[in-house]
Amino acid sequence: MVNNFKERANFIWSIADLLRGDYKQSEYGKVILPLTVLRRLDCVLEPSKQAVLDYLSQTKGLSPDAVETVLKRKAKLSFYNKSKFDFQKLIADPSDIAANLRNYITGFSKNARDILEHFNFEDHIERLDKSNLLFLIIKRFAEVDLHPEVVPNIEMGYIFEELIRKFADLSNETAGEHFTPREVIRLMVNILFLNDKDILTKKGIVKTLYDPACGTGGMLSIAEEYLRELNPDASLRVFGQELNPESYAICNSDMLIKGQNTDHIKFGNSFAQDGLKDEKFDYMLSNPPFGVEWKKIEEEIVKEHEKLGDAGRFGAGLPRISDGSFLFLQHMISKMRPENGGARLGIVFNGSPLFSGG
Repeated sequence: MVNNFKERANFIWSIADLLRGDYKQSEYGKVILPLTVLRRLDCVLEPSKQAVLDYLSQTKGLSPDAVETVLKRKAKLSFYNKSKFDFQKLIADPSDIAANLRNYITGFSKNARDILEHFNFEDHIERLDKSNLLFLIIKRFAEVDLHPEVVPNIEMGYIFEELIRKFADLSNETAGEHFTPREVIRLMVNILFLNDKDILTKKGIVKTLYDPACGTGGMLSIAEEYLRELNPDASLRVFGQELNPESYAICNSDMLIKGQNTDHIKFGNSFAQDGLKDEKFDYMLSNPPFGVEWKKIEEEIVKEHEKLGDAGRFGAGLPRISDGSFLFLQHMISKMRPENGGARLGIVFNGSPLFSGG
């Protein structure tokens, strides 16, 4: 029995051994991460899957939007799958595994399909099938139970981070930009909410929180969990933006399962393509990547700084090109809600931007 997140992560990691020889190690994550998300969604949907299938015949003649609404209601979730397949049915028909898997993925509601598309997993289905690997890998994934009652959302976040860390090591990439230790996030959230405990314990309170470099969503999840512990009647609406497509997809799948609005999580560069332009928030938390140069988006940043000045996000000035940390800070300050007691933000810096000029 797999009984903690490291063991589960190691079990999922072991599935990558099947790819050896047919895939470069640096490519393993492109197969394992989307299938981990897919299996998680599969487990979440299992209890209500049959109810959705039984109701399908009654949706004939309805508009696509109406179908989405009624099937989500039947699934008792903010997403559904109307394909007859799940992981168990997929492995029951090895000879048609590729076609059936495509049918299964197409059967998801639009919000879930949008998430899966950011992995570009479609590119790998035929490749895996031709290598006689697709059935073997789906069969191994079917052996791990990722239902939230077995693997809570916080633990699932750890599993994803552990997998990303391992894949980053294989690819000689840095995984450091992806994670903040959960105890550090909890400390930040505690400090962030400390002086607002009287407000946050009021019945029916609704607050907003934003992370402009949200990664797999750890900051957002911990803050939401912490507020729920403080006040089960409170609602924290979380917003974020993420540049890495796989981290974005993982974050969005977590939000989808928890019933958060996935439209609030944007894809792209927070500076060049601000997906939440003109929005203001009650709280902000972020651990932006350290020491990352902003040369690729220099033109847009300089243009906003010179043209808009203090009316834009970067009126205070521009840091050196080799470290964009202070750009994140200015971006967040521009999104602080001025009314109703104002806003508060917490950000993680290393020492570099504080002492190296600019």
